[in-house]
Order: sequence, then C-alpha cells, then structure tokens
Amino acid sequence: MAVDMNMPILIIDDYKTMLRIIRNLLKQLGFDNVDEATDGSMALAKMRTAKYGLVISDWNMEPMTGYQLLQEVRADEALKATPFIMITAESKTDNVIAAKKAGVNNYIVKPFNAATLKTKMAAVLGDF
Repeated sequence: MAVDMNMPILIIDDYKTMLRIIRNLLKQLGFDNVDEATDGSMALAKMRTAKYGLVISDWNMEPMTGYQLLQEVRADEALKATPFIMITAESKTDNVIAAKKAGVNNYIVKPFNAATLKTKMAAVLGDF
C-alpha cells in the first residue's frame, strides 16, 4: 500500500531548532502536513483531538518525556496503533531496549539526515 504523502505527522521536540530541522527533512521527503508540539503532554493533548499517521518524538523533554509519551500512547486504546519513531542524542542500549519494550516502531540517533529519516519511516510505514 502506498504511503499517503499528505498524512498528518506530529513532531515533538522541546528545542525549536530541532523542530525546524525535522520539518525541513520531512518537506524534502515530500511530507507537508506537519504539526508540532514542544513536550509530551502537549503532544498527547493534540493526539487526543486529531489523528496522526506518524509521530516523531524526541526522548529528552520536560515535563513529559518522549518515552513517557510513548507509554501513554500505547496504553490508550484510541492511540495505540499510531506509528511512533523516537529520536535521541543518546545511543544507550538500555534506552533502545526500553523504547522497544514500550512499543516504539523505530529509533533514530541524532544527528541524522533525510536519507536516514526516510529509511526509518519506510521501515514503519512502507516504501514511499
């Protein structure tokens, strides 16, 4: 099945520059329908009012981390099937294992480029 290039994507990072970078990478890949949040609790509120085809979240944020957001999403019947990619600057094996156990679909370590993002997204959504 072809990936809907117009599907809404939610990106979450507490660092505005990173949000801009991810938005620009998604635009390079052909995705323009991008919404953003600056922490997990804001993202969760948005996810409860709108349906997203993909969530791309940073791990380290306050007051709700990306990991806590992932746990909330997977525990919510209405949201649990949402594809979720975690981004972090840390490549600690423990974090990767914890995220996998919590139900993350894929994991990206910063820094990354459009090709890496596309590969990770294709693994979750299918080729585009």
